[in-house]
Amino acid sequence: MIDDTLKAADSKMQKTVQVLKREMETIRSGRATAALVDGIVVEAYGTNTPLPQLANISVPEARLLLIQPWDRSIVGNVQKAIQKSDLGLNPQSDGEVIRLVIPPPTEERRKDLVKVVHKRVEDAKIAVRNVRRDALEELRKLEKDKKVSRDDSTRATDRLQKLTDRFIGEVSKVGADKEAEIMEV
Repeated sequence: MIDDTLKAADSKMQKTVQVLKREMETIRSGRATAALVDGIVVEAYGTNTPLPQLANISVPEARLLLIQPWDRSIVGNVQKAIQKSDLGLNPQSDGEVIRLVIPPPTEERRKDLVKVVHKRVEDAKIAVRNVRRDALEELRKLEKDKKVSRDDSTRATDRLQKLTDRFIGEVSKVGADKEAEIMEV
């Protein structure tokens, strides 16, 4: 029972870290990544379709993103979708391939991005702590229902706290790494 509770908490905390890592990939740091355009939705063939399902996305250089739609007829739609997105990038097209040149962010923009990183890191820490709170409630309920002894409950609480500390540390490291990447000139 205790092990099940701790395993469930561990799993939820791991998912929180994975979600944070995915969110960090979408924050533009001046370096090109295919994840930058993952959230862009293109009007194609009468429906809204995610860009990765319509084109090959590659990163030939550190500051260049190459988008090659599988169907040339939607190149204009892809360009419009990129311009409408909140990336702030101007796509350049030759009719077959779209190039996104990613300029280095200004000092002010980097500071704003660091604030966004701090906010998302704090949200992830809160999510980890919420998982801990839920697991603690479950442990207390087990103890109250006399399914586990007080000593076992105390040991499980200590293990849960160590687990929480480990994941808070991972979240902090992910945030620190992204902050260093953003502030790198």
